Order: sequence, then C-alpha cells, then structure tokens
Amino acid sequence: MAQINLKDIQRIEKNRNIVHEKVHATYTVFQSDGEKYVQLDTYGRTGRENPEKLSQSIQLDSETASFLVDILRHEFNID
Repeated sequence: MAQINLKDIQRIEKNRNIVHEKVHATYTVFQSDGEKYVQLDTYGRTGRENPEKLSQSIQLDSETASFLVDILRHEFNID
C-alpha cells in the first residue's frame, strides 16, 4: 500500500486520459506513533473475480491531506 511522498510529487500532462469506473470505497481513521492518519481503500469492480478484495489503499497524514486539499481547491476553483 502507499503513502504519497510530497518531496517528489508533480503535475504531469498525459495524452490519453479516461474516467475510471466507480467502485466501492471505504475509509478508516487511526493513529500511529501519535500521528493521525486517514486511509482510503477501494475494492475490485463488480466484474472481477474477487470484487470484494481490496484493490488500492492510500494513507494520508495531516501534511499530505493539506497538500491535496490545496491542489483540489486550486484545480476546481474552490474557495
């Protein structure tokens, strides 16, 4: 599973983009070594062999969450 490394994240342009199919997702909140984390989990598409199997997981700490909120505010013109 993954945590975003803020030291090397960058915006890139891709020639081909597609909108992904919506899938079931959950989140959990936990603490580790006094640090609070939010973990987002996505699960397999309904057509997959094991649709309930965890597919992707991303963990966000406060710094990473703030960074992503700033990107989203900028890209979607949210005040």
